[in-house]
Amino acid sequence: MSHDQNDPRNSDLSRRRLLQGMGALPLMGMTGLSYGAPPATSAVNTTKLAVTDTEVVVGQLHSATGTMAISETGSIQAEQLAIDQINAMGGVLGRKIRVIKEDGASDWPTFAEKSKKLLVNDRVACVFGCWTSASRKAVLPIFEKENGLLYYPTFYEGLEQSKNVIYTGQEATQQIIWGLDWGAKEKKAKTFFLVGSDYIWPRTSMKIARKHIESVGKLGKVVGEEYYPLGNTNFNSLINKIKLAKPDCIFAAVVGGSNVAFYKQLKAAGITGAKQFLLTLSVTEDEMLGVGGENFAGFYSSMKYFQSLDNANNKKFVEAFKKAYGPKAVIGDVTQAGYLGPWLWKAAVEKAGSFDVDKVVAASPGIELKTAPEGYVKVHENHHLYSKARIAQGQPDGTFKVVAESKDLIEPNPFPKGYQ
Repeated sequence: MSHDQNDPRNSDLSRRRLLQGMGALPLMGMTGLSYGAPPATSAVNTTKLAVTDTEVVVGQLHSATGTMAISETGSIQAEQLAIDQINAMGGVLGRKIRVIKEDGASDWPTFAEKSKKLLVNDRVACVFGCWTSASRKAVLPIFEKENGLLYYPTFYEGLEQSKNVIYTGQEATQQIIWGLDWGAKEKKAKTFFLVGSDYIWPRTSMKIARKHIESVGKLGKVVGEEYYPLGNTNFNSLINKIKLAKPDCIFAAVVGGSNVAFYKQLKAAGITGAKQFLLTLSVTEDEMLGVGGENFAGFYSSMKYFQSLDNANNKKFVEAFKKAYGPKAVIGDVTQAGYLGPWLWKAAVEKAGSFDVDKVVAASPGIELKTAPEGYVKVHENHHLYSKARIAQGQPDGTFKVVAESKDLIEPNPFPKGYQ
């Protein structure tokens, strides 16, 4: 095919592409459009980041392989979708975003090594990445030492705040504590059996849950607490313990591929949503693909986002996501939080008028995203987001039906009193 600039087919193709890109514009408002020449590179990049007159390089660091890939693939896709939409609008400060993708491979030392490569060798302007708290803790010292900027999309245990991280998922008060209170009030739960994968996020989350159940919230008592290695697929002894304890609520934080075995074995043992109240912090639409709606039906998840949310922002987002990744693609909580990262970064860079990390960080508090698929978010000075909390019930077809939502946005509080 001819590449002659004057070939009408080329201008027609360009126009079609431009219009396709413009289709994403109402989704995000017109904030990024400026018609003047982009600012000089010397003015917007004083710290030797990978920024030229025409492009800015960012990093992406997730598990594309290993036991966490079931959960992290959605984040990879959503971050790329946001970047593609931003590029279709003209990029950030007149520069297109180029992504260097690295695979943390569900291995925390690998995450640390790849984060160092991205920050030191590639000089990326920011990184969208990590899922587990273990991977985040592994990279955190490197981001702080090299003054990098990480957008972290996963709901997590809280008890952390860093100048070098923007947390786009929810912390414990917005998910664990709100979810337990809902279970006690609506399901009359007084006895709780805690189950998690064996690493920092589930253990810390369950420590917070236990304190809330037994002392701070005074909901009742914990009648069992068990942890299993990442990737574990045999839950038979756990199921026997649950049957003996007869808890009002199974409170679960099993992650990654283990979820598939856990819910299949629960169902095989006759523990179903029809008979048992189960509330999880770690099954989204992404995990549901592996778990199967028939194995999770009737159980509940505590998240801030579900694909079925009925608002105009979300409808546009779901449509764009399925157009990019196929009609069968699903969107979970962390996938949506991943999508927020590039938009929040773009807004902060443009507010700062610079890609320099310190300036972007300083500009971040108060940034609002009125076009977030979850409805609306705002960056708090503690680098977490004001978000709503929601509970949804799993359906046999693998979707979620939202049954509860916090009345207002919950102010993020990563260090709640009484839970340390």
